[in-house]
Amino acid sequence: MKRPTPRRLLRYVTDVLRLERFLKQPGDGRPRPDIPARTLLWAILLCRLLREKSFHAIEQLVRLSGCRALDARQSFGDDALGYFTERLDPAVTRAALVDTVRLAKRNKAFENSRFIGLAIDGTSTGRCRRHGCSLCRPIRNDKKEITGYRHHLVAISVVGTGLSLPIDAEPYGPGDSEYSAGQRLLRRAVASLGGRFADYVVVDGEFATAPFLHVAGEVGLPVVARLKQNLPELLAAAQKRFDHQPPTRVYQDGKNRVEIWDANDFDPWETLDWPTVRVFRYRQHKPDGTVVEADWLTNFDPAKVGSLSLYHIAKSRWEIENQGFNDAKNRYGLKHICHHHSNSILLNWLLIFLALMIERLYRLRYLHRGNHPVRSAAELCRLLWLGLPRTVALDSS
Repeated sequence: MKRPTPRRLLRYVTDVLRLERFLKQPGDGRPRPDIPARTLLWAILLCRLLREKSFHAIEQLVRLSGCRALDARQSFGDDALGYFTERLDPAVTRAALVDTVRLAKRNKAFENSRFIGLAIDGTSTGRCRRHGCSLCRPIRNDKKEITGYRHHLVAISVVGTGLSLPIDAEPYGPGDSEYSAGQRLLRRAVASLGGRFADYVVVDGEFATAPFLHVAGEVGLPVVARLKQNLPELLAAAQKRFDHQPPTRVYQDGKNRVEIWDANDFDPWETLDWPTVRVFRYRQHKPDGTVVEADWLTNFDPAKVGSLSLYHIAKSRWEIENQGFNDAKNRYGLKHICHHHSNSILLNWLLIFLALMIERLYRLRYLHRGNHPVRSAAELCRLLWLGLPRTVALDSS
C-alpha cells in the first residue's frame, strides 16, 4: 500500500467517507465569499491532523510555496478563517459527524464489538484573561475575585468498540451547567444517530441523578453511571452489603484479576422511577499490585448483560477522557482559542472532533486492511507532513 499523503487522505475523505458535499456546502453564512468554503474548511481539517493549533499557523502553512495539498489555490490570512468560522452553521458540521459515524457502523467498523456505547462527559478549555464572548465563564479565587475566564463543553463519544469517535459537543456558559448541557446533548445525539445505533450510555457520578437517568430512559438507552457521594443512601447501602460478603464473580481478564459484586435489588431513591437499582462493584488487581475499586449503578437487565460485560462497559467511560479530551487538548488544539467568538469556538471544537474521527477511521480501519500494521497517530502525522509537496522556484536568468 502506498504511504499516506494529504492528497490520498483527501480522496479518502471525499470518496470513502462521502464528505465532498459537506466540504463544498458546510453551512457557510458569508454573504459574498471571495475564498471558497471548501478551501478554508479542508485547510482547517488537514492542519488539525498536522497538529497545527492556531489559525495563524494555518495561514503560514498556506503561504508556503507549493502547499497545494491544502487545496489552497490562493493564500488567505487568519482573519479570513475567523470570519469564516463565525458564520458557519454548526448544525451542518454536527450532521457531518453523525453521517460519518453512521457510515462507519454500516461499513462494519464496530463489527467485533458486542456492545456500542456512548459516553458523555464535560471539560473546560480555552482560558483567557478577559471576557470575550457569551460562553466565557469566570474563574474565581478563594476571595471570590474573578481571575480570568474559561469555556466549558460537554462531549459525547462512541466508546467500547476499540475505536473511540467523538460525535458532538454542547457548550454551556454562565447560568447553564454541565448537567443541563448533557441532557440536551444526549437527546440531540440519539435523535440524530437513531435509537438503535447504541446499546448503552455510560457517565460519571455527576450525571447519576434522576432527571438525567429519566432522559436516558426516554431515548431508550440503559445507563451505567458511577456511584459516588452524591447518592449517599444508595452508596451506604451498597457498602454495607458488599463490604461483608465475598465477590459474586471472580474473573481473569488478561493479566488482571477482577472481583465483582453484583446485586439487582437495591431500592431506588425517592425521585427515581426505576422499580429497582442494580449496583455492582469491581475490584481490579493489576500485575504490579495496584488495586482499583469502584461502585456503579445501572438499569441493565442481569439476564441480558452479565457482570463481566458490565465491568468492561464501566471501563469504557475512560475512553472519552483519554482518547477524547486528552488527545484533543494535548495534540489537536482543543485548549487553544483560535478566534474569540462563541460560534467560532464551537466550530473549532466540532472540527477538531471531525478531524479526530477522520484520522482514526483512516488509520485504524482503512490503512489496516489486509496485513498492514496499525500506524500510530504520531507516525501518520509525520507521513502527512512529508507528503506536503514543495515547488522549486525557477531561475529565469
